[in-house]
Amino acid sequence: MTELIRTEQLSYSYPVRGVVLDSVDMSLHAGERVSLEGSNGAGKTTFLNLLVGLNKPKSGRVFAFGKERKIEADFIEVRSKAGFLFQDPDDQLFCPTVLEDVAFGPLNQGKSFDEAKAISIGVLDCLGMAGFENRVTHQLSGGEKRMVTLASVLAMKPDVLLLDEPSNALDKQARLRLIEVLSTLPQAMIIISHEPSFLDALVTRRTRLQGGKILDV
Repeated sequence: MTELIRTEQLSYSYPVRGVVLDSVDMSLHAGERVSLEGSNGAGKTTFLNLLVGLNKPKSGRVFAFGKERKIEADFIEVRSKAGFLFQDPDDQLFCPTVLEDVAFGPLNQGKSFDEAKAISIGVLDCLGMAGFENRVTHQLSGGEKRMVTLASVLAMKPDVLLLDEPSNALDKQARLRLIEVLSTLPQAMIIISHEPSFLDALVTRRTRLQGGKILDV
């Protein structure tokens, strides 16, 4: 299997919390859907941030899409290939309407307005959000915001999905729809979730972040 992401001896600490990642070795291969489980504060979100360069490691190395990534220019390319769904949708939504938010990525990738609009409408429809194009984003419910942020990630057609609590705030119907969509996507994924049944329905390999190490479950 093609290796898409790998970390070697990756470490990170916070001034108050101390060490959250301690010489972590982890890899993601094409076709894998890998869980990243662990208690609150274990460092799961921090790990995803390191993979896309939002945080910088204290030591260790990040390899993504065939190259070692060190400087910001390296991670700009990574962020174009790894779709990152933030834990809090409000950190990801910044346009007035749903369509503008979802189309923002494709437009930045050089798509025409008509192409970006068509992609966005198609992704929203796939996620059960048809008809939401002109809705005001800040007036949506938490679950609706979650699905719109996922649509904005999927519209960019990334090679990898990094999903931080993707089922948060979703009702049962939306959760089942999300499982159905994610299970049919070709992208490799790292999924953070506290819902065992959600992970059971999706992942091909389970890992846990504990004591600063990522361990196979």
